[in-house]
Amino acid sequence: MDSNNVSLIFKALLAIFLGSFGVIGVFYALNILVEKAFPERARIKVLPWIYVGPALLLLTVYLIIPTLRTVYLSLFGPSSNEFVGLKNYIFVLTAPDTLTTFRNNLLWLVLVTGISVFLGLIIAVLIDRVKYEQVAKSLIFLPMAISFVGASVIWRFIYAYRPADAEQIGVLNAIATGLGFEPIGWLVNPAINNFALIAIMIWLQTGFCMVLLSSAVKGVPADVLEAARVDGASEVQIFWRIIIPMIMPTILVVSTTVIVLVLKVFDIVFVMTGGNLGTDVIASRMIREMFNFRNYGRGSAIAVILLIAVIPVMVANIRRFRQQELNR
Repeated sequence: MDSNNVSLIFKALLAIFLGSFGVIGVFYALNILVEKAFPERARIKVLPWIYVGPALLLLTVYLIIPTLRTVYLSLFGPSSNEFVGLKNYIFVLTAPDTLTTFRNNLLWLVLVTGISVFLGLIIAVLIDRVKYEQVAKSLIFLPMAISFVGASVIWRFIYAYRPADAEQIGVLNAIATGLGFEPIGWLVNPAINNFALIAIMIWLQTGFCMVLLSSAVKGVPADVLEAARVDGASEVQIFWRIIIPMIMPTILVVSTTVIVLVLKVFDIVFVMTGGNLGTDVIASRMIREMFNFRNYGRGSAIAVILLIAVIPVMVANIRRFRQQELNR
């Protein structure tokens, strides 16, 4: 092995060792300091902050300060010296291009969340009854192991389009021409290109939804299901009136998780279309304003709007988790 590689490995191991034990040492020293410097009554109040303090400091440096900086920049024009107030927000909420962006994101929210959660739930219920459950689950969950960029590259070949007289290299158009139909420009036709991109996200998230919902379905008491069958309930009635109400908290958690992912989606749009041809979403429009048009004020305004859109979902999740803890 090359001496340079050995040196790099040694440095990496040394950094891991010093970092891990350094953190332990810091907490241990602070714990001793609190025990010696404060009386017992005050120690109980101060000690939790000693352990939470480093995390709060990191959150402040890497999250809170950048957020405040973004809000500040959103009040300025292309030049950081040009104060424009709320004009960037007015532009973002009224310009045709950005309204198209919000429309696209709403379409993503409804279709990706609704279809992926519904398919995940149906598959979770049905797959619980097959003999090779683990193998089937693994195959359905497999797309989750692929990054958004990797999945987009795969689907570019699936959607690839060539003129009708040329050999098709895209799977879908090869099938279409084989059946006697004309090839379809999946990514260049504004009527269907957003749906083509949404299908990729559904393909990626259905396995995630299935795994979590499958665990919830398995948690439904078997005696309740058996009692319903004895009373003459059909499998459809059991599904809608027993299984869904009992796993509703999990459905809501899975749905809100997918909603947050969809609000932040960027990779798929960037790789597949670059946000052109009416496929822009909030995140891709933000990147376009900041780095293509060099208008950091408008880009920051879009980022703030995205943050505001995510906050209610996160608050709802936190409240639901607290309610579940209280009900235990």
